[in-house]
Amino acid sequence: MLELEVQKIITLQRTVLFGDCDPEGIVYTPRFSYFAVEAIQDALTIWLDDHPHESNQASNSKTHKSGGLRKLMGYDILPPARAFNLEFHHPVTWDDELSINVSVDKITERSFSFKVEARLANSRISSEQNILAFTAHLTQVCMSRETNKSIPLPPKLKQRLSALLP
Repeated sequence: MLELEVQKIITLQRTVLFGDCDPEGIVYTPRFSYFAVEAIQDALTIWLDDHPHESNQASNSKTHKSGGLRKLMGYDILPPARAFNLEFHHPVTWDDELSINVSVDKITERSFSFKVEARLANSRISSEQNILAFTAHLTQVCMSRETNKSIPLPPKLKQRLSALLP
């Protein structure tokens, strides 16, 4: 079997849209959770891809939305969030360009966690470059579809996620 080099940190680009912001052009606080969760789902789409050569072009497009969640559920689990933490470091405004890094942070017997770090490539309100805008941490637990009780990570999922640990 051909071993492929695993990309442990996925970097995604996002332009802040006017609809993400309040009338003053500052991103609404709840939108940051969407930014983080969507980035994690996009990263999972890439990490859990069984045919990376066939979908290489797709992984460079913006067509991932919810693919990672579908791939997780393909392991016959429900992956609800157990914990979500978000920390703001710098205001983000309309038309700012975010560079969002996603990595696997921790794996336990029944859960897995992701770390998200978003930086501003350029900001309308600061002349600095590469400013840390926000960080997030999401922990998901594996639940049985039949019993709705927590279960150990499926071995194949644990193996794939473990390969992504720093």
